[in-house]
Amino acid sequence: MKQIVFNNEFFNIKDTLECGQIFRFTPFENGYLVYSMDKCAYAYSKDNNTVIECEEVDEEYFYNFFDLARDYKTIYNAAKSNGVKILSDACEQGKGIRILKQNALEMLFSFLISQNNNIPRIKGSIDKLCASLGEKKTFNGKVYFTFPSVSKMAEQSVEFYRQIGLGYRAEYILSLAKTIKCGLDINSYNKLSTVELKKELIKLYGVGPKVADCVLLFGFNRTDSFPVDTWIDKVYIEDFNGTEKSREKVSKWFVGKFKDNSGYFQQYLFHYKRNLLIKKDKIQDK
Repeated sequence: MKQIVFNNEFFNIKDTLECGQIFRFTPFENGYLVYSMDKCAYAYSKDNNTVIECEEVDEEYFYNFFDLARDYKTIYNAAKSNGVKILSDACEQGKGIRILKQNALEMLFSFLISQNNNIPRIKGSIDKLCASLGEKKTFNGKVYFTFPSVSKMAEQSVEFYRQIGLGYRAEYILSLAKTIKCGLDINSYNKLSTVELKKELIKLYGVGPKVADCVLLFGFNRTDSFPVDTWIDKVYIEDFNGTEKSREKVSKWFVGKFKDNSGYFQQYLFHYKRNLLIKKDKIQDK
């Protein structure tokens, strides 16, 4: 077993995992088991560090997965000095968030499932997908299932995907699996510009602008993208006095404002607004 030890000032494992960018993780002992494709790592906080334990052969994979080569202090300072109060407050609260460099294929399937869905249901559906079609493995004495192969996913019926809770998304998942099995190489998209890549993603059945933006950011690490959801809508209207109604236009507005830091700043703002309003709701319920 290999340990990666990293100072936690700019790496808070809880905030990184629980800000909507990843669905395959579960609480374990003092931290979390984190799954990516066929791999697993144990991530936890200890003293002033975040510790990643993984198989020795997977050390480089998870070092890259958690984006540990990047200087997040520079990103934090850029947010702090941007002159926008909510962004300054948000980066302070979300200082330890890192954008995970996840597998593009897994992200494409995952965010198709995420449409008009809540996080517990998304996680549950993906868990069922892996348990039904993935390979059984063990890590740290804990059984887990790998993300399924595309060929195995393409062999299933629409009814199978409906039975694991995907509803109308079942057709999207099966269509994507068959399209990839027939020769679409998602990795070939890496050579495209962000604008071109988004256009290609939207050509896929079931992929709209929001899903495309999430896949761009969390699957292709295109930080000049800015997913817009309910929480970001609130940020735009309440804190930037925005008037656009189209989420696509809101996304373009933020990218125009924040440029290559858009994805990082989006995570700061999403995390801040979501936690702030959830906290207010809990206080009002008392």
